Amino acid sequence: MALLNILHYPDKRLHKVAQPVEKVNDRIRKLVADMAETMYAAPGVGLAATQVDVHERVIVIDVSETHDELLAFINPEIIWASNEKEVHEEGCLSVPGIYDNVERAEKVRVRALNEKGETFEIDCEGLLAVCIQHEMDHLMGRVFVEYLSSLKQTRIKNKMKKLERAM
Repeated sequence: MALLNILHYPDKRLHKVAQPVEKVNDRIRKLVADMAETMYAAPGVGLAATQVDVHERVIVIDVSETHDELLAFINPEIIWASNEKEVHEEGCLSVPGIYDNVERAEKVRVRALNEKGETFEIDCEGLLAVCIQHEMDHLMGRVFVEYLSSLKQTRIKNKMKKLERAM
């Protein structure tokens, strides 16, 4: 396994739309393992392949307290979302140190492939529902700060560019 480089907002590569995975094979399983290692080391609760400059529809998530309940979603799709919305404070490994409120569906049902290439469905609520919607946004080339006002977006872009120059 290897730690991968996480892209930081406003890197243009974060806006690329991820392509479907054609076949779940050893390369995809290695990507999942490397993404999981990267996410845990960051530390975070979710990571989309887009964030590590791989533009394929792969997400890893672990919202457990013990960090031992890894979920891999390959070619995920939301097949149902509740009409009820909730606002949660979100952060992102691609926008370190920035947190703000985002409104999302309270519950979602997701269909995806697992690391064996088998289709599964999972009903998500709470942090898992927020996380899956956040990570799926990455696959569509969207970063959570884009839900915020243009003023906040400008401030965040400037702050991130300043941090990048300081590194």
